[in-house]
Amino acid sequence: MGIVFLILFIGIPLLEIAVLIQVGDQIGLWSTIGLIILTAVIGTGMLRHQGIATLANAQKQLNQGAVPAKELFDGLCLLAAGALLLTPGFVTDSIGFALLIPPVRELLRNTLGQRISHGLQNSRYQNQGFHSQGFSNHQQSGHQQSGDFREQSPFGKAGAWNKNDDTVIDGDYQDVTESDKDRLK
Repeated sequence: MGIVFLILFIGIPLLEIAVLIQVGDQIGLWSTIGLIILTAVIGTGMLRHQGIATLANAQKQLNQGAVPAKELFDGLCLLAAGALLLTPGFVTDSIGFALLIPPVRELLRNTLGQRISHGLQNSRYQNQGFHSQGFSNHQQSGHQQSGDFREQSPFGKAGAWNKNDDTVIDGDYQDVTESDKDRLK
């Protein structure tokens, strides 16, 4: 993992320098500098607009009693987009602008959600009765039941508490009052 970060910290600046040199050769020094400043200004304006909208959606989710998981992920993407847009260069600006596009964030959220879900299913927690979307119920016959959320993304609405939700959670119990009558006498 450390080697990946080393390659990114060395490779991205080298790529940015190469792209800046190529663009500078094509349109000139001052036009290149102006274009870098223009992308930062446009990106900051777009970021501000989407950030306010994401914050309003998160507030709405909280008011409804739901966990704003989607909005939190979008907020992290917008934070990364802001950092990339303020970094001089066309490669980082391209990635930053891509993160400002809601379908790109949704694709990223779904992809990461599936990877996290699969990673949790394969982890040691699965053997201890915990699955990626909740706890499982082991019956005496060895049959395993789990929630309906198994195929959902952890960033979706699965598991979000909502006071208006009338979902029924099914469970098993054993009545022990009959066997306790003898003990209580």
